[in-house]
Amino acid sequence: MRHGTPSADPGTAELETALRGGPFHVALRAAIAARGLPLQRVQHHLSRHGVKVGVTSLSYWQQGARRPQRPESLRAVRALEEILHLPDESLIRLLARAEERGDPERPTGRSYRSLVEASGVLERLLGELESPLDGGLHTIGHHERVRIGARRELLGRESQHIVRAHRDGVDRYVAVHHGDPGCAPDGVSVLALENCRTGRVRRHQGTGILVAEFLFDTRLRSGDTFLFRYGFEDGTAGASREYVRGFGFAGGQYALQVRFDQEALPVRCHRFTQHSTAAPRSGRQELPLSGRHRSVHLVEPRVRAGIVGIGWDWE
Repeated sequence: MRHGTPSADPGTAELETALRGGPFHVALRAAIAARGLPLQRVQHHLSRHGVKVGVTSLSYWQQGARRPQRPESLRAVRALEEILHLPDESLIRLLARAEERGDPERPTGRSYRSLVEASGVLERLLGELESPLDGGLHTIGHHERVRIGARRELLGRESQHIVRAHRDGVDRYVAVHHGDPGCAPDGVSVLALENCRTGRVRRHQGTGILVAEFLFDTRLRSGDTFLFRYGFEDGTAGASREYVRGFGFAGGQYALQVRFDQEALPVRCHRFTQHSTAAPRSGRQELPLSGRHRSVHLVEPRVRAGIVGIGWDWE
């Protein structure tokens, strides 16, 4: 049970001040100190909530060396609010406030507040579908094709996935579509293209998130591989400026191709990587636009946890 205010103990005044003014890492450190918990015990409590976070990560968070940003990390922050007897959303609000102050090394795009909100929505939608983080599948190969329309909008995307089951009984895959700002999920179509059919679909208007089940019509045994193809038709948002893919786990090969309409060609394109949504971008590399095919692409032979994407500039 969560409490409306922190427990009254010698660290209460410092904690209340930190929760009001932040920053996040100071408030987290004060909350842990007020509870008198070593980080190993905090980690243990998190594991009892079904969240896995390393002691090193917790240490970095309370030192301010890193900020939690991945969906699993944001789940951990919400669990910490309960474990440390803090008001609901108190730590999450401090994370969002840090973003509002601005970070000159971070690109413009979706704000950290919107990403925090989207993470909470995504967690809820996945919970409705009873989907674990990796769904019992490891990715061997993922080839993704993105189409940008004549109005510079994200028209749609298609994925060919090759997966391997790491437990018995897996019979579905849950895909997430997070449209560009202004996306209307009710107008997005879900396409089961090969070796799958559409199951349950959940949409959230405020964040532009759509979550869809793709059913295999067979139950995989541990070690079995499966190939399937699916897509989303969008076209509901404004001008698109980048396409990013986040990976919560290391995996197999990932290839991304972005193709543009003849009537809307960008002036330049580049690839980039990020350790996390809160980290500065790195690995920037210009990508030549093929005049005949009007496309650019990247290939990651073996993905690492983090973010990879392609961005482009309009005139």
